[in-house]
Amino acid sequence: MGFLNVHARAEFGSDKMKKVALFGTEHLFCDQYCLEPGQSQKVHAHDSATKLYYVLDGAIEATVGEETRTLQAGDLAFAEPGKIHGITNRSNARARVLVVMGPNPNL
Repeated sequence: MGFLNVHARAEFGSDKMKKVALFGTEHLFCDQYCLEPGQSQKVHAHDSATKLYYVLDGAIEATVGEETRTLQAGDLAFAEPGKIHGITNRSNARARVLVVMGPNPNL
């Protein structure tokens, strides 16, 4: 399949951030992260992959390396291989983030 409606695929979980797999190839994967207020993805790193976060809706706090910034819809953050990164929804509203990483470490 070559086309998706990302908004229609949104899923939120009350206990933790929901990762919704949109597609994956050997070269990259694309997920939608759906975060309720207070939910997060802990800071971590990938040795041989680049990851980007593109905010679709809401606002998140993104950490890349030693820097943390608040991002809103339309903002993008990326982490090169080996650079720590993670996100948190510190707002009072839901947030959705498009996440792309390549090469795909899951294959």
